[in-house]
Amino acid sequence: QVQLVESGGGLVQAGGSLRLSCAASGSIFRPNVLGWYRQAPGKQRELVATISYGGTTNYADSVKGRFTVSRDNAKSTVYLQMNSLKPEDTAVYYCNAVQWSVHYWGQGTQVTVSS
Repeated sequence: QVQLVESGGGLVQAGGSLRLSCAASGSIFRPNVLGWYRQAPGKQRELVATISYGGTTNYADSVKGRFTVSRDNAKSTVYLQMNSLKPEDTAVYYCNAVQWSVHYWGQGTQVTVSS
């Protein structure tokens, strides 16, 4: 089992920045992919960004150039730096880990961007 604990959500004005962190613990081994998804009210959960153990990244088109995903393998932690935030970025952000095709999820952290 893998446990994921997120932190760093909150309320920010449009144009501002937030940094999310997610620490993985338990039976986490490489190779694995860590990342972030989000779910806005009334919408399906969608991919935001992922990063492989080797550092290969993948971003949703809506966040390219504004968000940066990174990871510290020694700490089994993944980060999401969010800049130039927009009201449409408002959602619950979920940390995700994929290991041997099994998905694990964090409890979610709320990000609210006011206009």
